[in-house]
Amino acid sequence: MKPVVLVTGGAGYIGSHVCRALAHAGFSPVVYDSLIYGKPERVQWGPLVQGDIRDRAALDAAFQTHKPVAVMHFAALISVGESVSQPLETYDVNFLGSFNLCQAMRAHGVNTLVFSSTAAVYGTPKVVPIVEDAPKMPINPYGASKWAVEGLLDDLTTGLGWKTAALRYFNAAGALPDDGLGYIREKPLHLIPIALQAILGVRPPLDIYGTDYPTPDGTAVRDYIHVADLADAHVLALQALLQGTSRLRLNLGTSRGYSVREILEACQDATGTPVPTREAPRRAGDPASLIADASAAQRALGWSPSRSGISTIIADDWSWHQRHFQSQRA
Repeated sequence: MKPVVLVTGGAGYIGSHVCRALAHAGFSPVVYDSLIYGKPERVQWGPLVQGDIRDRAALDAAFQTHKPVAVMHFAALISVGESVSQPLETYDVNFLGSFNLCQAMRAHGVNTLVFSSTAAVYGTPKVVPIVEDAPKMPINPYGASKWAVEGLLDDLTTGLGWKTAALRYFNAAGALPDDGLGYIREKPLHLIPIALQAILGVRPPLDIYGTDYPTPDGTAVRDYIHVADLADAHVLALQALLQGTSRLRLNLGTSRGYSVREILEACQDATGTPVPTREAPRRAGDPASLIADASAAQRALGWSPSRSGISTIIADDWSWHQRHFQSQRA
């Protein structure tokens, strides 16, 4: 029988790609998702349990029914801007929801957890690329809530012998063109899909938030990682924990940054159409530059991104968007 992994937020963009990778690696993913943002059509490799991570009774039922050997935890509120304007809601879901999940895990004898963390735990870094032991000074409630969960996991690992991984990824992007898992959200948060949807005319022009950052062209710089490469890293981290590794705290990125304007130019190159844009003020909580030093993940997991060249990311995402919106219009 295949080992079962409970995947919170598994109907989301990243979680669904991880479910696919888990299934291909011989695991049986069980998705636990509120479906507030997740989409049921993304659940293709195992059962769906609809529930909120703050609902202890629903979690207990999922653990009792499916008996997972481990948990992968993606369920969260992820909008930086909304975290600034709604900090209580952000901590309620991201920290208290995670605390509730860990309580349920302990009650059901599960002590292996792979956690979806973020580069936002570093805040505005003084040195780029960022290494894992860089100071943690988050500048928004989203990053702070994720860092608080990492502290909880450290204590569970030290005090109770749990096996935990916190994977701090930078900007997830791309899609596998032959599946239905690409990034679609009523209010998109990620630059590349917003740009491609603006090109397709299915959303308004893209807002460039801030053109006066201390970067070469004045726009924010980010490290973009293909969601398929992210998924592979999650499976490798889980396998390492199940084989005896007790603690992993790793950046997932490419160690190469691109500015907003560079991404827009790459989108134009891939599609042959310029991205409609508008300039807008900076958003609260956005650092100028976030670039990973991902060498620790390569050493610890034997992982290296294979699809994360920016031209591949955008080509994959463009192919997926064309197929998706053509089918929507049919």
